[in-house]
Amino acid sequence: MSIALKNVAKTYPDGTKALQPTDLEFRAGEIVSLLGPSGCGKTTLLRLIAGLERPDAGSSIHFDTDDVTRLPVEHRRVGMVFQSYALFPNMSVLANISYGLKMQKLPAAEIRARADEVIKMCQLEPYANRSIDALSGGQRQRVALARAFAPRPRILLLDEPLSALDAALRDKLRDELAALLRRFKITAIFVTHDQDEALAIADRVAVMRNGRVMQIGTPEDLYHNPRVPFVAEFVGHAVELCGTVEDGKLNTPGGRLALPRTDADYQVYVRADDVKLSQDGSLRGTVESVTFLGTHYRVGVSGVVQGLLYANHTGTTPPKPGDTVRMEIAPEALLLLPRERHAA
Repeated sequence: MSIALKNVAKTYPDGTKALQPTDLEFRAGEIVSLLGPSGCGKTTLLRLIAGLERPDAGSSIHFDTDDVTRLPVEHRRVGMVFQSYALFPNMSVLANISYGLKMQKLPAAEIRARADEVIKMCQLEPYANRSIDALSGGQRQRVALARAFAPRPRILLLDEPLSALDAALRDKLRDELAALLRRFKITAIFVTHDQDEALAIADRVAVMRNGRVMQIGTPEDLYHNPRVPFVAEFVGHAVELCGTVEDGKLNTPGGRLALPRTDADYQVYVRADDVKLSQDGSLRGTVESVTFLGTHYRVGVSGVVQGLLYANHTGTTPPKPGDTVRMEIAPEALLLLPRERHAA
């Protein structure tokens, strides 16, 4: 089922504009993430699609050709997993998952088959007959996911669905979640502030800020071709290189850096992956921090940007705090973005 939003906005009675007028389209079977910091409007947008909030006058929400703008939540046929688990504490895990299927009046054999399928996928087999009160927070979140999947809704809305899980299980369930959504061809929209989660699961990601969608695109497009500084900073943690441009080079406190072009007024950004430690590098700074991350060292260097410029160093012998290092950045690795005037 496709979803089309036209001029959808939300203003609360106190005048707070939680969502600015927004146009978005979600294709049938597509997985889209709403990504952004707390308070950016992503949960408000999700709740408007669900029917849990009423949009401002002039808004339009369509599921395929059906206008659901004013349709109550119970008639929208969406599956929902929000931060509050909303589970039945007096029921077992199996009973919680089966509840929605019973409401659909499905045959008992099909109810059990679907419940068993999602229990296995969410690694809940040892807990199937336990009460909800006997589960940890992470286990309860998995039950909420399983209960939403079991009826196989045509649209699935998820608000931080993996936030309560430990890191190892979150990574595993993240991959299984993406596989299940694609297997059932469910149109899914999920809210997260975790860019790794968004990039790993979604077909497209909408990056939001202050009630606006700043950019929507594939994970690869957002990472390699951000259109505005905020997206570059939020997706991939790009750092701005400040300085003056002269003779095709950027003069920074740490040295001169060749630019790919100088034909416009732009801001220059770079990601840690593209900063290389090199004895012949044109930039120079002082190592302030060294963090081992398993596959590489994250080296924080002062003296080049206002804060720290980070480099991902894959060598076996990292520099030490206090060392002076040289760095190089290939011109084609720089992100040249329109200068941000006054972000709303």
